[in-house]
Amino acid sequence: MTTANPTSDAATARASKRPRWSRRNPYPATVVRNSLLTAPDSDREVRHLVLDISGSGLEYLPGDAVNVTPANEPALVAAIVDRLGVPGDTVITDRKGERTLTNALTHGFEITSVSPYLLDHLANARGVGEVADLLAGDRAALEEWSRGRDVLDLLNLDPTWFPTPEAFLGELRPLAARTYSISSSPAVHEGTLHLTPATVRHFATEFWGDGRDRGGAASTYLADRVEPGDTVGIYVTANKSFRLPEPDTDIIMVGPGTGIAPFRAFLHERRQDNGRGRNWLFHGARHRDQDFLYRDEMWAMEADGTLRLDVAFSREQDEKVYVSHLMGGRGEELYSWIRDGAVLYVCGDATKMARDVEETLVAIIREYGGFDDEGARAELQRLRESGQYRRDVY
Repeated sequence: MTTANPTSDAATARASKRPRWSRRNPYPATVVRNSLLTAPDSDREVRHLVLDISGSGLEYLPGDAVNVTPANEPALVAAIVDRLGVPGDTVITDRKGERTLTNALTHGFEITSVSPYLLDHLANARGVGEVADLLAGDRAALEEWSRGRDVLDLLNLDPTWFPTPEAFLGELRPLAARTYSISSSPAVHEGTLHLTPATVRHFATEFWGDGRDRGGAASTYLADRVEPGDTVGIYVTANKSFRLPEPDTDIIMVGPGTGIAPFRAFLHERRQDNGRGRNWLFHGARHRDQDFLYRDEMWAMEADGTLRLDVAFSREQDEKVYVSHLMGGRGEELYSWIRDGAVLYVCGDATKMARDVEETLVAIIREYGGFDDEGARAELQRLRESGQYRRDVY
């Protein structure tokens, strides 16, 4: 007779609930499509990727995020190896075990941005005055100086320093997956997962860059080195605080730039669920013909009644117009939607856009809800706590 083991059974049950694909074990999704969303002459570069996840067991809902495991640019890896003065096939030992230096720099460490550990080492162990002054000064100045610089720039601040590969890697951060809002609906885009990454590029000028262009680790990986048929390592992160309400509930979405990504997923989902809830999107782009993301899809949804659409084209007139301005101009109607239970979502830049949108909401609540400033802010906080005001900002 076999006796049940409660501890073993519980462990098995917990293991069965764990996602099969994770940070340590990403799913190799095949790229089906990798296309440019913005116009070739736009000063913004945003792409649309379709990944095949059929048979993977990966599940997601509109509002969730996908994590992409990047690989560093081969030319930058080669330049760092050359600067260290050792062969790329030098075998090193790190937290992953034994591997070549080239492999470690390609897949294991952050090299496209400034390492705080390496900065500290240069200032305190190597006595590099420029770095010591930066670390002792204003944080905003350090962030401005760091923008676009990478670890090769840091190495070159001390041309007399030739660390061993292990010593150098010890001053770097592990290479992290990059997180993107999922821009597809599993009910509509069955077996696939879509993402809408903006490409980060820092182009060299005659005053900066030493002739080298720089770029984001994941965004340039996806833009320049991933083609249909290739595989990309991914795993999904649930975002339970950014879910759709019941189909009969109205929603208001504020998403300039790539902040539109989760709302594309929302709209495709809502278009097929036969609910009575209305959908109102405030989107922002610089130019109508250059960087209005998913323009034809949004216009088609507006035409068939799925969507009410307001777009701020910030650079098409002398005075810049942003989503917060459009919201202010629709304040009375916006407040009536919110008062009647509409769920309000904001996605995108946390530093300026989200702050401006929040101040506009406070002004709208104050003017049309009969509150003073303190009361309007308290009401917005109440909406946040009740789940009627939801943000996914970064």
